[in-house]
Amino acid sequence: MRIENDSVLARLVRNVLGDRTEAAFDALVIPAELAEVAGDRAPRAVFAMALATVLFDDLLARVPSGARYVADRRAAGGHILFDHGALRTIRFPQGPTGALPAGQDAFARILEPLGYAVASLYPLPALKMTGHAYCHRDLPEAIPQYFVSELHVERFDDAFAEAAARVFGTSIDPLTPADVAVLDGFARDGAVAYADAEPALPRIAAAFDRQHGDVTVADYEALLAQSGEAAWIATEGNAFNHATDRVADVEALSDTLRDGGWPIKERVEISASGRVRQTAFRADPVERLFVDADGQQIRRTVPGSFYEFITRHAKDDGSLDLAFDSANATGIFAMTRAA
Repeated sequence: MRIENDSVLARLVRNVLGDRTEAAFDALVIPAELAEVAGDRAPRAVFAMALATVLFDDLLARVPSGARYVADRRAAGGHILFDHGALRTIRFPQGPTGALPAGQDAFARILEPLGYAVASLYPLPALKMTGHAYCHRDLPEAIPQYFVSELHVERFDDAFAEAAARVFGTSIDPLTPADVAVLDGFARDGAVAYADAEPALPRIAAAFDRQHGDVTVADYEALLAQSGEAAWIATEGNAFNHATDRVADVEALSDTLRDGGWPIKERVEISASGRVRQTAFRADPVERLFVDADGQQIRRTVPGSFYEFITRHAKDDGSLDLAFDSANATGIFAMTRAA
């Protein structure tokens, strides 16, 4: 739908994306209730949609296969219903990760003031991780969810823990006191002055990035030997691991994309309920800098992020099944091992 240039949503997003704003809105399905909000106050749901739009744009900038799919979808007259974004975090048993709050706590402090609540936890024992599904309380079917996973360092051996401490212990906290004050305002009042929301959005979006310093080859290899997911966080940090398009028939789409030569997963993951079905592209490779044994920077190709597809069927009460599934998630996470 058309987004008025003077709407709160358009102004927030334009301040970050600039001349990419129109393309972002053109690609995504934007709830009318949010697109039409005007005035000098930014409601939490509008800010949440603005944040999701900015992070979706960032994902496409890093994932060429996803960007190409979205472009093809738009050329055919379709739109993207952004279902959820996923990110990975590290949790140490002793508490904070450098200057960051421990694990998913670093994002709970952002998402909860914006109207999100944890809908369910998803144990991922094969990965030694736990997933936290954040669903928006105001428009749960329309505003993208977040799947925030934590990797539990204490479930690995001492060598792994020591490497993890060296890598992630340098993490900084990207949020300023002003950002925390804005989030407190959302938590308290459900809305903040637009003048406060606008400068906070790019800084809050920057929290969804890598916050730690240089990684040595030796530490990366130590993490990779026991956890591809930890190695991925070492290079990519807390950036979106994937963004997901909610589609009508993921099986049919998967077959079409495979026939077209797209880098699609071999099989569709089906939840225990049968109502949630997911597949994904393999992660696009990226080049990252590492420090070798001589202290010199070297480049290495590693798995980056990827683009996912999901079909959600209705429950018996007629509402959309917004749940996730531990087995599905485990299968989808493997996409970052395939690049």
